[in-house]
Amino acid sequence: MQNTAMKTVETPNSKTAPVVNLKKDAARVIVVDDHPLMRKGVSQLIEQEKDLTVVGEAEDAAKAITVIEKNAPDIVLVDITLNGSSGIELIKNIKARFPKLKMLVLSMHDESVYAHRALRAGASGYIMKQEGTECVLVALRKVLRGEVYLSERLGNRMLQTAIGGKKVTTSPVEELSDRELEVFSLIGQGHGTRPIAEKLHLSVKTIESHRAHIKEKLHLASASELVHQAIQWVQSERSVAGGAAPPEAVPAEAEEVAAA
Repeated sequence: MQNTAMKTVETPNSKTAPVVNLKKDAARVIVVDDHPLMRKGVSQLIEQEKDLTVVGEAEDAAKAITVIEKNAPDIVLVDITLNGSSGIELIKNIKARFPKLKMLVLSMHDESVYAHRALRAGASGYIMKQEGTECVLVALRKVLRGEVYLSERLGNRMLQTAIGGKKVTTSPVEELSDRELEVFSLIGQGHGTRPIAEKLHLSVKTIESHRAHIKEKLHLASASELVHQAIQWVQSERSVAGGAAPPEAVPAEAEEVAAA
């Protein structure tokens, strides 16, 4: 007969939330996502399993580190987009501070752009939120066993790269560095140079340098072209995610953002 006990789960809005039925020897999971409903849904899904249990939740990178330190998880389920930070940067930070901790990305973002970045940063798998709930559980268990979880499509692409020795790309955006992609995304969401610098805790000069590199890699001639391209890319990303509100910037505002 399975042993049970009272446990507490730390959540973003309260220090502790009582939960009954702690499963002995179950793998300990922390869920990091900036959407409260998504965190709740994923946590409920995991708690239905006898071999998995959620021991903490977080909506941003700083909270995630705190919850990890307090709860000693076996695996962290993390989104790419978080409040005030990048999930990729969080993965790098977790890898540096907790090198043995396993990580799995669950995100709305297109795997063709973000999956290899997540793996390079230290994650052991990538699954899109559009996948079925059973896939999330399969991915969690596979990563916990020390394996890597990828979709069949992405696995085939990586195999082609390994065999051919040349990276298979589907978009010039894939050539951007992690930081350049983060800046590009924020431009597409309507942020000017100074707000981006403040958001990423970088200097305006550094952001201007990133913008110049992005323009060069994407073969864009002007700041206005950069903004329009970024807006279109953000819109396409949200379309892949199943449809969402349009980005904060609209074409009529592009010139203002380009000059910011």
